[in-house]
Amino acid sequence: MSDPSPARPNARRTMLWLLALIVLAGAGYGGWRWYGHKDPPAQASAPSAVPVEAVAAAVMDIPIVLMGLGSVQAFNTVTVSSRVDGQIQQIAFQEGQMVKEGDLLAQIDPRPFQAALDQAKAKKIQDEAQLASAQADLGRTNQLAARDFASKQQLDTQQASVGGLTAQIAADQAAIDNAQTQLGYTTIRSPLSGRAGFRLVDQGNIVRASDTGGIVQIAQLEPVSVVFTSPESEVPGINRAMAAGAPKVTALSSNGKEVLAEGTLTLVNNQVDSASGTIRLKAVFDNKDHALWPGQSVETRLHVSTLSGVVAVPDTAVQRGPQGLFGYVVKPDSTVEVRPLKVGPITGGHAVVENGIEAGETVVTAGHYRLKPGQKVEVKDASVQQTADRS
Repeated sequence: MSDPSPARPNARRTMLWLLALIVLAGAGYGGWRWYGHKDPPAQASAPSAVPVEAVAAAVMDIPIVLMGLGSVQAFNTVTVSSRVDGQIQQIAFQEGQMVKEGDLLAQIDPRPFQAALDQAKAKKIQDEAQLASAQADLGRTNQLAARDFASKQQLDTQQASVGGLTAQIAADQAAIDNAQTQLGYTTIRSPLSGRAGFRLVDQGNIVRASDTGGIVQIAQLEPVSVVFTSPESEVPGINRAMAAGAPKVTALSSNGKEVLAEGTLTLVNNQVDSASGTIRLKAVFDNKDHALWPGQSVETRLHVSTLSGVVAVPDTAVQRGPQGLFGYVVKPDSTVEVRPLKVGPITGGHAVVENGIEAGETVVTAGHYRLKPGQKVEVKDASVQQTADRS
């Protein structure tokens, strides 16, 4: 009877080969499924339009306005002082009071000056009496000389006496006038209309004509001046504006948010400051409401001319690049095109376009940072947006 043990190793090897084939078949099927039937990638979506603000370039009149900084100055400033020595009897004003020309400000004790005036008048009366006596003597001497009862020397002496007394009376009148003037100086009146400052001397004090401090300072506020500067490059245009008539100047608060007054340019200084490269200008304002105050800092706007019928865009549409100024123009297919620009004056939020953009073309005013040539955009009307922002 035969032994079956040799058949068992052969059966085990057969089973192992079958398992290996099954594993290889599974791996091959998985690779086929992975590489052969992988889903195709989704196609990239088209780039979305970039939202921008834009407006159409328009033909308009552009006022050329020069911005500047200045300070308010009183039209006239006077330090009121005494012209005679004496004691102040009365102070007739309040600090900060508006005074008119001729108003009483202070009264100095007039009695010493009145006495001097009375003395000068008495001296004149005395000399006039002496002159009358001398003239009578001269008449008698003339009669005697005509009949040879008086010498020529006596006649000449009497005529000289009359001439001397006549001159003395003229001197007496001059002394009276001077005394009258000195007496008038004891009443101190305002030399102009304006606002009084701090009182510098109190009632009862002794003041002297040589004092430099004065009694009070009066500043004229109606009208008032503003002195400001402009770059020297603007001098020709300013001079042309002055030749055509007094240009309008607007004064604003130092932050530029509030209009304080409107006036006219009255002075262009006779030389340019070489250190700063600026020219000093002066404008005059009526200042009836006292919105401008001496020493106040203001922002100024000087209107020198108006450009009529020019193509203009908002100044935010003008961009600066390595090749110079440029702007983004929105084409009819809602894509943008870069245009090099030649720009004139930029003022009042608008830029005058001399070359590069035609009237009616739409230019981007906001949202430039995401743009490139050919970029598709979604346009929002900048003027509508600005109106909404202001409301």
